[in-house]
Amino acid sequence: MRFITQGACKFNWEDKGYISGDHINLVSSSLSSFPILQRSSEEKILYSDRLSLERQKLTVCPIINGEDHLRLLNFQHNFITRIQNISNLQKLISLDLYDNQIEEISGLSTLRCLRVLLLGKNRIKKISNLENLKSLDVLDLHGNQITKIENINHLCELRVLNLARNFLSHVDNLNGLDSLTELNLRHNQITFVRDVDNLPCLQHLFLSFNNISSFDSVSCLADSSSLSDITFDGNPIAQESWYKHTVLQNMMQLRQLDMKRITEEERRMASVLAKKEEEKKRESHKQSLLKEKKRLTINNVARQWDLQQQRVANIATNEDRKDSDSAQDPCQIDGSTLSAFPEETGPLDSGLNNALQGLSVIDTYLVEVDGDTLSLYGSGALESLDRNWSVQTAGMITTVSFTFIEFDEIVHVLPKLKIKFPNSLHLKFKETNLVMLQQFNALAQLRRVDQLTIDPQGNPVVNFTLWKYYVLFRLSHFSMQKINGTEVTQNDMIMAERLFGILAHVASSELPQYRLISILGDARKKQFRYLLESKGKKPGIINEENNDSKRLVGENTNRATLNYTTRDFYNEKLEEIKEKKKFCKMYIEDLVKEATEINMKNEALQKLWPQMFIELVRDAVIEIRNKNSYMKLCLQQITDQK
Repeated sequence: MRFITQGACKFNWEDKGYISGDHINLVSSSLSSFPILQRSSEEKILYSDRLSLERQKLTVCPIINGEDHLRLLNFQHNFITRIQNISNLQKLISLDLYDNQIEEISGLSTLRCLRVLLLGKNRIKKISNLENLKSLDVLDLHGNQITKIENINHLCELRVLNLARNFLSHVDNLNGLDSLTELNLRHNQITFVRDVDNLPCLQHLFLSFNNISSFDSVSCLADSSSLSDITFDGNPIAQESWYKHTVLQNMMQLRQLDMKRITEEERRMASVLAKKEEEKKRESHKQSLLKEKKRLTINNVARQWDLQQQRVANIATNEDRKDSDSAQDPCQIDGSTLSAFPEETGPLDSGLNNALQGLSVIDTYLVEVDGDTLSLYGSGALESLDRNWSVQTAGMITTVSFTFIEFDEIVHVLPKLKIKFPNSLHLKFKETNLVMLQQFNALAQLRRVDQLTIDPQGNPVVNFTLWKYYVLFRLSHFSMQKINGTEVTQNDMIMAERLFGILAHVASSELPQYRLISILGDARKKQFRYLLESKGKKPGIINEENNDSKRLVGENTNRATLNYTTRDFYNEKLEEIKEKKKFCKMYIEDLVKEATEINMKNEALQKLWPQMFIELVRDAVIEIRNKNSYMKLCLQQITDQK
């Protein structure tokens, strides 16, 4: 016999042969505040096992004496607030208290044979006092104020449980209900479900009209092998496009979903869609891992950068202390002063400590191509410019971003950048130690730059008021369009020329010709020589266009003298100069030593020569005194030599 469906449970007593309340006499007693039930002998014989007190306007349970054989008792539609006066009915198997005002389950401890307990539409707030009802088969508590499932784990024979229209927010604590086949949880506030997979006999589960929004919150249902009928209608999850095929794919044993029979075609379509969804999930998971690895790598690069900046700052501090007692001029590089950059400090991302297992955080650089943007993190990323980039990929790159890389290291790869990515128009610099205006001179060697973005973080040069104007002046041949996202106007170009044009002219005028030619490239050398050759010639009639052309050439030449030498290159030059000085010194010393020895030998010879000359003449006279003997001796020597 099935007592509960999806709605409220009402037992039709008259269909089962019950007499109505009109045939019952309730007598008041002076000895008790409870009414006493009286039935005639004929009624007791005819309906010995059942009694209905429906709609009697009862506020308490009456005293029922002489009815020890009652098995079915009905108190529907009264105003009873407490269960009492039925402890003597120990053979009772069905108790119906539907639609009363009961606030607590009590008075049932002696009803050990009770199989059906109907307490729907009352005011019960907690499930309790069911410890002795171990034979309970049906428990109906719908339409109450229950907020938690509890104290029912011992009901191992319970088949039907109705908790619809309560205040439940979650489902758990269902262990031990090994016989439960039907569970009604409609019209609650449920957001997640647990422990349902531990119900070996559950077949029907009604979860309509709750707050379930994802399958993950009810994922335990996929592990239930007995569940064949389930409802989710009225939940947010039922509005999702993936709802049906996800449920069918994870619950292959289902026969009905939302009270509709599942067809084989629906199962097939669900399987196809589920496979596609699984592929999307795998791809999404892959992307998530890549994103997390990128985050961890960038954090590691940032940490390495901070450590490097800290070391540089410490070295600079120590040098300042050493030089505090003696005033020394700072090193000059082509008229530029090397200034110490401020240390960039800040808290590192705590995500390094919460890295996903299996992800490596030992990488010290990162190279990423995202659409038309090439992002380089860490100095090691500069080596990627030596790769064999495909023509298609290299041609797509229009933006190159540098982060956590010393600008001096970037300068060395700018020629490669020009060759590898000919369409790159936008450069971004963040945490690159741009500390002085002269560093922008290095960008002049590129093919073209339309946009330049200098992030204030790690680039103190942006604190200079005129840095943008200097960039526009020095890189005017690029006709730059934007700096830090701001459009460049004609007024900006005019202001830049006014501010720095005379300085560039003075700088180029003070340089010797050989130095100026060494700075200029081949094309500009020809232009410069043309200018030099044109000096001193008689002025002729030259059209306005030629005048503009010559003026432009002069401006480009002036700007070309504003170059930048990196610190490492300058140090290398210093070492090279030291080596040359050392070699020259040693060479001169050797020449001086050799000349000194020659002079000493010459002086000694001058002193010895008179005596040596006398001895030579004397020996010659003695040898030729006897001509014949001398001739024989000479012939003999000639013969011996042959």
